[in-house]
Amino acid sequence: MSPHDGKRVVITGGGSGIGADMALAFAEAGAGVVITGRRAAALEEVAARHPSISFAVADVTQEDDMTSLFDHLGEVDIVIANAGAAESAPLPRTELDQWQRMLDVNLTGVFLTLREGLKHLREGGRLIAVASTAGLKGYAYVAPYCAAKHGVVGLVRALAQEVAGRGITVNALCPGFTETPLLEASIATIAAKTGQSPEQARTHLQSANPSGRLVQPAEVTATALWLCGPHSDAIHGQAISISGGEA
Repeated sequence: MSPHDGKRVVITGGGSGIGADMALAFAEAGAGVVITGRRAAALEEVAARHPSISFAVADVTQEDDMTSLFDHLGEVDIVIANAGAAESAPLPRTELDQWQRMLDVNLTGVFLTLREGLKHLREGGRLIAVASTAGLKGYAYVAPYCAAKHGVVGLVRALAQEVAGRGITVNALCPGFTETPLLEASIATIAAKTGQSPEQARTHLQSANPSGRLVQPAEVTATALWLCGPHSDAIHGQAISISGGEA
């Protein structure tokens, strides 16, 4: 019997990338999974891959959406705030609306997900935020993204102190550059703005990982499964780097 049998899992940003990979893994481990996002077609495609996955269209930046989602679901065991987005520009050319978009989805969205999820979390529940190595260090040309992800790490550490002793754990996962559709979009942007080929842009991103490769979604998923399984109660308030040794 899997330790995840019968658990109820909510994953935001579940229509692609890391979120979709997590949804399938938790479902295959026996959990009932609800994925959320803004694109119904993408969510439906992931849900069709396993009978234990259902979906709900919800925007993590909208308080009413997240409140209604969790009120409708009732009690849950695991909440994974995974939804995110990335845009790039030198800071002097970063407009206020771009700054706000990055904070809205990458930080406020995590806040709303964890806040509403905590209200409905069963004893022994797990809260996980998918942050980034951008929450642990700086990267050029993505200052709003880095600021938001640093905020996620701070939020996780603060919330961990609030719920300590309640049998709940709160942690952040901090992947390096990961092979996802979001990364492919970043590679296309880099190529368009710098004149590099997509292959050159990919090689540049891979070079940030001392192992010389991109992180795979399954590696992030495996860490989430471990955090939600047995013998993980002492892992609390941590920002876990999944980056091949990137400093």
